[in-house]
Amino acid sequence: MAGSRGARSSGEEPESGTRPVSDDVQLIAFEPKWLRRALVIILVILTLYTLAIWIFGAIGHFLFLILLAWLIAIAMEPSIRFFERRGLRRGFGTGITLFVGFVIAVITLILLGGVFSAQLAEFVQSLPGIVTEVVAWLNSTFDLNINPNDIIGQLNIDASAVAGFATDFAGGIVGALGVAFSVIFDIFTVLVFSFYIAADGPRLRRTIASWLPPRQQKVMITVWDISLAKTGGFVISKLILASISALAHSIFFLIIDLPYWLPMGIFAGFASQLIPTIGTYIGVAVPVLIGALDKPILAVWIVIFATVYQQIENYVLTPRVSRATMDIHPAVALAAVFIGAAVWGPIGALIGIPIAAAILAVIDTYGSRYELISEMRDHKDDDPTIEHAEEEVAQATSSPSEPH
Repeated sequence: MAGSRGARSSGEEPESGTRPVSDDVQLIAFEPKWLRRALVIILVILTLYTLAIWIFGAIGHFLFLILLAWLIAIAMEPSIRFFERRGLRRGFGTGITLFVGFVIAVITLILLGGVFSAQLAEFVQSLPGIVTEVVAWLNSTFDLNINPNDIIGQLNIDASAVAGFATDFAGGIVGALGVAFSVIFDIFTVLVFSFYIAADGPRLRRTIASWLPPRQQKVMITVWDISLAKTGGFVISKLILASISALAHSIFFLIIDLPYWLPMGIFAGFASQLIPTIGTYIGVAVPVLIGALDKPILAVWIVIFATVYQQIENYVLTPRVSRATMDIHPAVALAAVFIGAAVWGPIGALIGIPIAAAILAVIDTYGSRYELISEMRDHKDDDPTIEHAEEEVAQATSSPSEPH
């Protein structure tokens, strides 16, 4: 019997319904208690995630207004400190700054708002014709067979959509009454929170610092001051450069009698500053297209003016306006624009770069940089900034006895 058992264990196949277990296979036993706990944790996480998405959707617009108010408060900071240095209280200086900015905005709206809205409505109404002319030129020049109606439908600029847009832009009574209360409430919210954020900035900083231990308070104060100074300077410099560019382009477009000169000038000025790297080309491309469709010589004049103005801006205006601001890599700035636009639309694209500037200011303050290894130092042709970085490292690590 023993022999039969041994033969069975060594030579016979296992009974049907059972599978041989390899020595390499490890079985994992799930404890019911642990499994229930894991399921509960997963359900809690999913519930919290869904709740967070719902809350963000419900108060997302309000959060955007608060973020816009914070941006305006940062932009007012240099002016507020100017008044503080002259003995005025911070709240009074904030009120003066906010009032002057509001008056300038109202005067600009009164003087140019009607012209801007009328020209913009006319431009929107002419979009189908512009698309048709461009497509006809492409078909005749490159022997293509593009249907302009398909492009008009994809861009949602058909007759019905254009009529609705034109009514809103032209200041139609129904459209104006429909959005008036919402716009007034949003403006009031932004102004009120901008005032409190700017006026009570030091008190807010002390309140936040009181929740932290002394060591962390020093870190928080440093981060607060650096991000506020650099981000505020960045916002102010971009707004100043964009305003100067928009004014210069609008005046030039008016002189050469470009159709829709005011919307085109504002678009060219702000696109060049708020869209990194490619903004200059985008800001000029649209007016060039409009000018070429009206009179081809206008496109030539626009390109010449844009080239000359860009040189003046790069070598005269930017060094004077942006002396105290921080530089942002074009790729980072472009990503900030795209992310801001995806979250909050066109205005989100405007505030994306300042938020990125604040984050980079903190990283630049507390981030660590190290000397490059030899393999990286050999590729100076691939990255010309490495040589400059090596010189800074050498100067920082050189001994006092070495000549400088």
